[in-house]
Amino acid sequence: MKLALIGVGQAGGKVVEALVAYDGKTGDRFVTAALAVNTAKADLLGLKLLRPEHRVLVGQARVKGHGVGADNELGAEVMSEDVDEVLRALDSVPTHEVDAFLVVAGLGGGTGSGGAPVLAHELKRLYTEPVYGLGILPGTDEGGIYTLNAARSFQTFVREVDNLIVFDNDAWRASGESVQGGYATINEELARRLGVLFSAGETDGTDVAESVVDASEIINTLAGGGVSTVGYASAKLDRTEKGLLSRFGGKKREAVDDGESLSRILSVVRRATLGRLTLPCEIGGTERALVIVSGPPAYLSRRGIERARTWIEEETGTMEVRGGDYPVPDSDYVASVVLLSGVYDVPRIKELQQIAIEAQRSREDHEAVAPDALEDLLSTDDRLDSLF
Repeated sequence: MKLALIGVGQAGGKVVEALVAYDGKTGDRFVTAALAVNTAKADLLGLKLLRPEHRVLVGQARVKGHGVGADNELGAEVMSEDVDEVLRALDSVPTHEVDAFLVVAGLGGGTGSGGAPVLAHELKRLYTEPVYGLGILPGTDEGGIYTLNAARSFQTFVREVDNLIVFDNDAWRASGESVQGGYATINEELARRLGVLFSAGETDGTDVAESVVDASEIINTLAGGGVSTVGYASAKLDRTEKGLLSRFGGKKREAVDDGESLSRILSVVRRATLGRLTLPCEIGGTERALVIVSGPPAYLSRRGIERARTWIEEETGTMEVRGGDYPVPDSDYVASVVLLSGVYDVPRIKELQQIAIEAQRSREDHEAVAPDALEDLLSTDDRLDSLF
């Protein structure tokens, strides 16, 4: 699937760079174009892989390149005012080669959480290709303002995109890990999951899948809107002394036990589905699903993939489960990516909304008493004359 990536805000730009790095390392070529958009000039200068013309500074007249300071209402305003700057940067993108747009943003800050929904709205208005979102939730320890921003942005973003893939930092940050090291690891994990998902079907013809997962399969799985989550798991292969001579021309091939391959595929699909999802949820509340199994062709059992699809149908309760294989001849792993789309039993979202409601009430109460508190602070027994 060919994507045009647009990262909005600091987190969005860094995730886009991680996806570009993954695409370059694997040679999968699923990234057709990549942009970073920000109100903070320093954040754009910190990006290494995007060319200067693909880094778009917005809001310069309002915030002078210093960011919006976690004010997502201001982030939305400056994006509305300067969205043409972003659209002009997209003029050079050959949209006939793009299957979808992916707008990436951290939902806790100001530029991403405010600007990403505005940009998604404009992209949907102008283009016929699907516009997907990737929203990154802040950790619960990051503070009330970031939680409030995320809850408000989530409510808006999910309505402006064709589907919102969600990544929950709370489920991934390791305790005691530095912020920089923690987020770098998270971005790599996210890039791996999305990389395997979106690169499926992109091939030069050398190794073609038995059951091809192309762009239409992904689009149909994400159709209908709502929230999606992605799981991933892999198993190391022992490929030593597996080579045998074929009866046809003496070409070397791998001798692989089909029953062992079937069991391995079922295991990685189960772990991808029930393990560490980008957004933890109850999988019984899933409307559509897609499973992709990658690895050396000899280890990709057709029966194993079909059995895995049946298992996902039983676990999720939906008959709309698509799937296929993605051959990677030189890999030493069999891996699986599972996309669960239209999930609705998500405790983290309910928790986020409740914390945000409490934070909003607290802020409103504080704003109501602040003028009286200031007056009390400044009052004295002997009246002082003001300078003006």
